[in-house]
Amino acid sequence: MGSARDVQLDALRAIAVTMVLYSHFFAAGGSSFWGHIGVRLFFVLSGFLITRLLLDARSAAEFETGPALRSFYIRRGLRIFPPYFAVLGFVWLVDLDQSRGSLVWHALYLSNFWYALRNDWNPWVLCHFWSLSIEEQFYLAWPLVVLLAPRRRFEQICIGVIALSLAYRFYWPITATPALARDLLPPASMDALATGALLACWRSRGAALPHWMRLGWPGFAAAFLVIEWFVPAPADPMLEWTHWLVRQVLPLVPLMVIVAACSRGLGGILGKLAELPPLLGLGRISYGIYLYHPILLSLAVKAQPWIPLNVSEQGPGRFLVAGAATIVAAWISWVVFERPLNSLKRYFPYVARTRSAQGSHGGWLATAAVGPPDGRTPALELQRTDAGR
Repeated sequence: MGSARDVQLDALRAIAVTMVLYSHFFAAGGSSFWGHIGVRLFFVLSGFLITRLLLDARSAAEFETGPALRSFYIRRGLRIFPPYFAVLGFVWLVDLDQSRGSLVWHALYLSNFWYALRNDWNPWVLCHFWSLSIEEQFYLAWPLVVLLAPRRRFEQICIGVIALSLAYRFYWPITATPALARDLLPPASMDALATGALLACWRSRGAALPHWMRLGWPGFAAAFLVIEWFVPAPADPMLEWTHWLVRQVLPLVPLMVIVAACSRGLGGILGKLAELPPLLGLGRISYGIYLYHPILLSLAVKAQPWIPLNVSEQGPGRFLVAGAATIVAAWISWVVFERPLNSLKRYFPYVARTRSAQGSHGGWLATAAVGPPDGRTPALELQRTDAGR
C-alpha cells in the first residue's frame, strides 16, 4: 500500500475515466470536451508520477542509470502491454469495426499518427488508443531526460517543453481548417505531461506551488467553465481556433493544482470523499476501464435486441449498460490478469537493495517507504503510484 496522498490520486483517476465514459456513452453527438479534459488529467498525473519516481530514484545513493532505466521500461511493460495487446488480439480475432487494416499502427503505439494522417476516426473502436500512444511515446523519451539531464537544468527543460507545446498550437490558424492532427500529434499533449513533470520537480526540492498559481487557479477554472458552457464554437475558422486554444490552455493550472493537492493529501470532507472505497476501486481499475470501454460499447450495440434499455444511442441507457459492463470487465481483468502481473514489479526495483539502503535517502520515495520505525530496510521502489494507468 502507498501513502494516503497517493491513494487520493486514485480518486482523480476515477474522476478522469468517468469523464471519458460520460463523453463516449452519454454526451450528445458521442463526444464532449469533458472527455478530453479527463484525458488531460491523466496526462498531468502520468507526468507527475513518472517524473517523481525517477527523480526519487536518482536521489538515492545506490542509483545507477542503466539499471534504473531497465527497471522503468520493464515495469511499464508489465503494467501496460498485457491488457493492451490482449485487446488488439481480440479485435484482430473478430475484426471488430473492420479494424485489422490498422492494427500494425496500434501495435507500434502509433495510433495518434494513424488518425492524424487520415484526419478520420476510423476505426472508432480503437480511436481512444491515441492517448495511450502519446503516453507510450512519452515513456520512451522522458526517462532519458529525467535520468541524464543535469538536475539544475531540469526545471528549465520542463518549462521549455510546455512553451514549445503551447507554441505548436499557433501553427493551426495557418491551416485555416481544423484537423485532428492539432490534438493528436505529440506536441499537443506535451504541455500537460510536462506540467505534471514540473510539479514533480518542485516537489522533489520541497518547493510549494508559485503564489500566482495558488491564488489564480479559480480564475482559470471559472474562465474555462464560462467558455465551455456559454460560448459555442464559432463557425469562423480563426475564431474557432481561438476558442479551441483557450479551452486547451486554461485548465492546465487548475489540473496541476488539483494533482498537487491530492498528492499531498486533502483533509476534511474533501479528503474523506477522495478516499471513498468505491471511488478508489474505480481509480485502481481505470486503465482497464479506459482500455475496454469502446469494445464493450460495440458489443452492447450488437446485443441491442436482447437488452431492454436503449444502448444504440447516446443517453442514460447506454451509460448504464455499457458503463456497468465495462467496469465488470475491467475489474475481472484487474483481479485475474493485471494485478498478478503487477506483482512481478517487485523483482525490478529502481534502485538496488543494498545494506547501505538502510540509511535514509532524500526525497519522497524514501520517507514513504520507511513505515514503522522498527529498523527494517525500506524498499526503494514504487509502492502504489504507478499501479494505475
